[in-house]
Amino acid sequence: MNEGRRIVILAEGAFGSFSSKTGVGALRYIPDEVVAVIDSTKSGNVVDDIIGYGNGCPIVASLEEALQYRPNTLLIGVAPRGGVLPEEWRDIIREAIEHRMTIVNGLHFFLSDDEAFASLARRKGVVIEDLRKPPRELPIASGAARHIDSHVVLTVGSDCDTGKMTVTFELFKEARLRELAADCIPTGQTGMLVWGKGVAIDRVAGDFMAGTVEKMVLESSIRADWIFVEGQGSLFHPGYSGVTLALLHGCAPQALVLCHQPSRKYIGEYLGDTSFPIPPLPQVIRLYEEAAHWIRTTKVVAIALNCYDLTEKEIAETIDRIEDETKIPTTDCIKFGAAKLMDALEDSLCD
Repeated sequence: MNEGRRIVILAEGAFGSFSSKTGVGALRYIPDEVVAVIDSTKSGNVVDDIIGYGNGCPIVASLEEALQYRPNTLLIGVAPRGGVLPEEWRDIIREAIEHRMTIVNGLHFFLSDDEAFASLARRKGVVIEDLRKPPRELPIASGAARHIDSHVVLTVGSDCDTGKMTVTFELFKEARLRELAADCIPTGQTGMLVWGKGVAIDRVAGDFMAGTVEKMVLESSIRADWIFVEGQGSLFHPGYSGVTLALLHGCAPQALVLCHQPSRKYIGEYLGDTSFPIPPLPQVIRLYEEAAHWIRTTKVVAIALNCYDLTEKEIAETIDRIEDETKIPTTDCIKFGAAKLMDALEDSLCD
């Protein structure tokens, strides 16, 4: 946690659980740093009214209104497809720079490469942090991660936006509660914001994606017995399967945790796409294990469900059905904690 940071999240017209993942991630994991959210379409509410948590953080209509909460950082809280900066946000960002606020940006569009923003930031002494900007020197994978002694766990998804980042962090927290020497490797902009480290793998050139995560795993293995790697994309998504495969091969995991939203039937359904059905879970599991096996034999040893839209009765029935269908320990770690998932990992990897 950055104790001096006071964040206002820019999510104009888009604040919500799926539509502003970066902002929502900040509200879940660093809520004490967030002082306001900008979304004029929901102003007057608190974030808890929209996403169900957030320490009563207010939603305001403008940056001017947010200034009463003394923010020193503007976070671009939305990551739309393609990572393009909405044109109408430029004035808000300029206003934030004028008020000497640090700009934290998770878009594919780098604000520090925009001369108008960059020159104004230089004049005002403002830092622009483009979270997705990759390091300069990146390696090509060699398969070295399969030889380390640490237990490497990768979260994977039946689709995008199924909770891989959340499950990764919850597993890490549970491991720490058990006094295990654990580390977490963020591979996306939200995780980097929360943890202050990592690389946004989806912005790394294709030849170096696997090598970049391999390098982070090797470095982590020096200090950690358990390494939890944040997954990205989905092997079944036509647009984002490449980054998933790079993570599978780069980190050479000993175990996989499958993240799944049981109410979702189609890839990208949360965005209105119904072109590609999600395969049955036994097939999803088999294909992930086969793809990983090209580098290292691994198993899906636990299933983490995202049941935010189900009733308590439906959740219990769904967990029982999936465990019966797959014979794999299953739970919703936000509702019930990650202990069951961590028990499955220890049983599998510590025999």
